[in-house]
Amino acid sequence: MKDVVIASNEAEAIAANEAEALADGTAEAGCGGSCTCGEVDGPQYPELDARTVPHAIRHATIFGALDSIAPGAGLILVAPHDPLPLLAQIEQRWPDEFTVSYLERGPEAWRLSFTRRTAA
Repeated sequence: MKDVVIASNEAEAIAANEAEALADGTAEAGCGGSCTCGEVDGPQYPELDARTVPHAIRHATIFGALDSIAPGAGLILVAPHDPLPLLAQIEQRWPDEFTVSYLERGPEAWRLSFTRRTAA
């Protein structure tokens, strides 16, 4: 993975990732109304606690969640272990498309912030 930032807290990681999105000019919140659900994301990234997802579908669930992230937006992932194999799969699936910041490194949970890069 190209850019992995070690952040001391969620706010710092989100600020760093949003700064990159703002620099690229494509930061947006929510789905932009394209799904007509009427909901708008709050200022924080949505959180996916993968510890509650059955192991058999965990990576597929995470891939689906990441696939739905708009450029400049992000997701907080909570994992039961350091997700190094998952990070390698994400990089293989979407080369250089996400920045990743560790917010917490165990022992109970690993929390990572993912931000989708904007098109160059």
